[in-house]
Parts: sequence; C-alpha cells; structure tokens
Amino acid sequence: MGYVGSYIWSLRQKVGDMRLLVPGAQVLLIDEAGRGLFQQRVDNGLWELPAGACEEDGGFADAAVREVAEETGLRVAEEDLVAFGSLSDPALHTVTYPNGDVNHCFALLFVARRWSGELSPGADEVRRAEFRPLDDAPEPLHPPTRVVLEMYRAFVTDGRFQAR
Repeated sequence: MGYVGSYIWSLRQKVGDMRLLVPGAQVLLIDEAGRGLFQQRVDNGLWELPAGACEEDGGFADAAVREVAEETGLRVAEEDLVAFGSLSDPALHTVTYPNGDVNHCFALLFVARRWSGELSPGADEVRRAEFRPLDDAPEPLHPPTRVVLEMYRAFVTDGRFQAR
C-alpha cells in the first residue's frame, strides 16, 4: 500500500506530527545459511528489518506478511511466522521521521525461515536489501533493530518470549 492512503497517513491528516502510538510488526527473515535479511531505508539511509504499522481491521501477523511483501517482494505465510518478542519501550522504540512525525511503536517481533518469491526491494521505501550474518549487520543500523537482534539471540538461547 505505501504510506499515502494508509491508516497512519489518515491519522496524520488529523493530528499533524504529534506523537502517535502505533502497533506494528517486524520480521527477521533467516535464510538456510543462518543470515538475516536487512534493508536500507530510502529516507534516512539506516539499515533495518522489514517492518510496518498495522492497518484497520488487520492484526500483527497481517502487518508482518504485508510489510515483507511490500518492502522485499517476498511472500511469507502467516503460519511460517514465529513470534519471539515485543518491543514497546518508548526509550528504545520512539521513531522521529525526517518530516518530523513521531511514532511510539509497539512491535510484535517475528522470525520466519520460509518464504517464496524473489528478493526485489520496494523502491519507494527500500534502497537495497541483503542477507547478512546476524553478528555482522550492516551499518548504520537503526537502533531499535540492534535491540531486536539482541532479543532474538536471547530467545534462541533460552526459548522465552522477549519483551522490552
């Protein structure tokens, strides 16, 4: 869908750049070599995971599937998403966009090891995308993404859902 016409866009028309509380999803796609898919944003050059906000009448898994498709061209089935954590700490996950909009994000974090399609980054949001070892993420890395990677490592180590 892209930003224009989205639920967040319609809210912004009413409230301007004031802080919004935004539910959404982030997805760590891991290939057969154990590498994660990182993408570089067009607007600020930072590297991150596929992510985005929920839309009206949709849930976290729906947002995850939609955002992966929009941003990477890959198709993930909801049943292939495994929730491993939630990132909502405002000190860690408040994002100020280049246009001044501020979002306090509440993200359900998923990992997926299966998908279909060919990697083709969505040019309106993603400059480039590549699989990299999780301990060798590209820089500059979006600070919340660094936290998500730490949370994933903790999940793999102890098997417990992570929340921050």
